[in-house]
Parts: sequence; structure tokens; C-alpha cells
Amino acid sequence: MANQTDLTQGGVRRQLIRYALPVIATTVMQTVYSLVDLLVVSRLLGTAGASGVSNSTQITLMLTNVAVGLSNGGNILVSQYFGAKDRANREKVTGTFLTLFALVGLGMSALCFAFAVPMLRLIKAPAMAEATAYLRTAAFGMVFVALYNCLASVLRAVGNSKRPMRIILFTCIFNLALDLLFVGPLGLGTAGAALATVLSQALSFVLALLYLLRNRDIFSFDPSLLRPDGAIVARILKLGIPNAVQMLVASISWLTVAFLINGHGVNYSAASAYAGKVKDLSSMFIIALSNAAAVMIAQTLGAGLYDRALAVLREALKLSLLISAVLVVLIELTAPYLASAFTDDAAVIAITALNIRIEILGQMFYAIFLIYHSLMIWAGDTYMVLLSSFVNCILFRVPVCSIANALFGVVGVFVACAIAPASSIVVGWLYTRSNHWRRSIAR
Repeated sequence: MANQTDLTQGGVRRQLIRYALPVIATTVMQTVYSLVDLLVVSRLLGTAGASGVSNSTQITLMLTNVAVGLSNGGNILVSQYFGAKDRANREKVTGTFLTLFALVGLGMSALCFAFAVPMLRLIKAPAMAEATAYLRTAAFGMVFVALYNCLASVLRAVGNSKRPMRIILFTCIFNLALDLLFVGPLGLGTAGAALATVLSQALSFVLALLYLLRNRDIFSFDPSLLRPDGAIVARILKLGIPNAVQMLVASISWLTVAFLINGHGVNYSAASAYAGKVKDLSSMFIIALSNAAAVMIAQTLGAGLYDRALAVLREALKLSLLISAVLVVLIELTAPYLASAFTDDAAVIAITALNIRIEILGQMFYAIFLIYHSLMIWAGDTYMVLLSSFVNCILFRVPVCSIANALFGVVGVFVACAIAPASSIVVGWLYTRSNHWRRSIAR
């Protein structure tokens, strides 16, 4: 049907690129918005505002990543059942998935609001007033984040990557307009920036829901399907929890990095936030491509087309490395100009540019291991992704950053962050060679 795309047919490269382009566009729009959001806050509220938003965003991002990790459990099943042409089970999974994530989102909102101050103190946020105002307001949007990610996952699982792109395009523009209004003329500070984000998150959920209600070929919304099925919940959690824990492990490691950098003062905290947005823009291309490859791999595994799944992996690796190489060169050449877009403070610009130029080199490692993760996750071996992240984030990034910070200061932290992802490549290569992924969990 027009609202669905069977990715098990046609040329691998052509199908991958056609499906990936809207996913890449969606992810880049989200990242560009986030970057512009920080620009608005930085220019209107200064480095304290930027630091407050950055540290709060680290916490909301951690919770969002947990939700995304859990959502992969439902996404894997929906994608594989779609590839296996099993509509009945696909509908059952979708209904349970939606109800489960309404509860997950409410829990995240309550957690984020109740523990905002303790979490910010834990990472020694230097601009506590600004950070607290942002985080407590942003907490109300976490339920919409969970619900939208669920609905967007269902759409992408059936090969529809264009609708989420259109929704995000509209809500990013809406978000930016509210940012300028709330932080500028209305003078609501960091709480205003957070409120703009919450309203945009709510709108994205409503638009995705309305689209699905109008297109019942994707999900019928039969009330009986919205009652959680215990067996399906167990399967979603079995697949999703290792991936959620993996996301949590990664977030904790980055919170540790934030803690180390915050110890050097507000200028370093703000510079790290600015550099992080530039790095995010680069990595989002890779993440989006890996997400697109993941859905294509899941559908092919659901159909039992194992050689095609391997072909998707290989094509995705080539594209990922090519995109990353181009971005690394461009960012290395323009780092000082990118830094100066956020602030006029010469000291902060110098720190930001140095951070960017060191850590951006690590994007070549991300380009490889994130594609390997696509195969692990969508083959249902989410515990392997957890192992890969544990090696990268806990065994490598946290201790090496801590030691490097003590010996070489903040530059040592930048270098450690750049080389840490290389450790995950070995895990991904060994897993692919094992052929353990050659099976369909939908059959």
C-alpha cells in the first residue's frame, strides 16, 4: 500500500538510499533545531543559560535514549512481522506497544520532575538555577517523547520514513518560532526554551496519531488490541531492556564526561555544549543511516533473506564511512567559524574549536560500529549491543577520561572521547562473523 514499503524487494543500494534519505533528513532537522535552540539561548541568555540547557538536556536525553532503547523491542517485532507478511501479529504487537509506552512516558515525566535537582547536583551543573528551570519544565514533555517515538517506530517499521520526516519538519519550525517568542520578547528564560520544546513534542505526537487514525491499513485501533498482552509485553521488554540499558550506559558515560568538564568551570561547560552540538550534527547522519539500515535488515530477516541482510550491512558501511569522511574534513576546516556562531567570547571559541577538532576524528569509529549495531539489534541480539556499549563506555571511556583528566586536563578528556568508540568495532566484527544473526524471530 501507499503508506507502506516492502524493503525485502528491489536493489539493495537503491532501496537503502530511498528509505534512508527521509530518515537522515528527519534526524538532521532535529539536530539542526537543537543546535539553533542552543544558539538562541546562548545569544539571549549567555553562557550560564547555555550551560544550564546543556546539562539539563544531558538528563532528558538519557531518559529519551532509554525510551528509544525500549521502543526498539516493539520496533523489531513490528518490522519482522511486516517482513513475514503476518498482519495479525503485527497488529497485536502495535497495540500493546502503544499502551505500554503511554505508561513508560508518564513514568519518565514523573521521574524527571521529582528528581531534577538531585540529578543536576550529581553532575555538578554550574548554572543550577537555569538548569533546574529548564529540566522541571521539560519533564512534562517526556510522555509525548515516548508516545511519538512509539508511533514513529511503527511507521518506519512498515517502510514509511517520509511521514515522520514531514512531522518533524513542521514541529521543528514551530519549536524555533516558540523559542524566539518565549526566550526573547516574553523573557521566560530557560523555562521558556523548555516550554517551547514540550509544546512541539506534544504536537508531534498528535500529528503522528492523527495520521495513523486516518490510515487504518497500518494499525486498525481496535480497542481490544490496546489492552496489553502479557506475552507480547514480555517479548518487547526482553528485546528492549538490553537496548535501553545500553542507551543508559552510554548516557551515564557522557554524564561522567560532563561531570569532569564541569569541574573546569562554566566556560568549559558551555564550550563542551557548543562542541557537542556540532558533533551531534555529524553523528546524526550516521545514526540516521544506521536506523534506516536497521529497519531494512529487520524486514529481510523476518522474510528469511539472510544474504540480503548482509548485503544491506555492507552497503550501509560503505555509505556511512563515505559520509563521515566528508563531514570530518569539512568540520576540521571550519571548526573556529562554527564555534564563533555560538558566542563572541574568544576564550570559549578557542576551547570549543579545540574540542571539535579532536573529538570529530572519532566519528570514523562511530561510522563502523553503529552499522554493526543495526544488525545486532534487529536480529534480536540486543544483549550484544549492551556488551558493545559496556566495552566502549564503561571499560574504556569512563576510566580513560578520568585518568586523562587527572594527567592532562580537559584536552585529555577530549582525546579519550575520540578514541573510545574504536573498542566497539571489534565486538561488531566478531558478531557479524559468528553468523548468529542468521535467524528470524518472527517465524
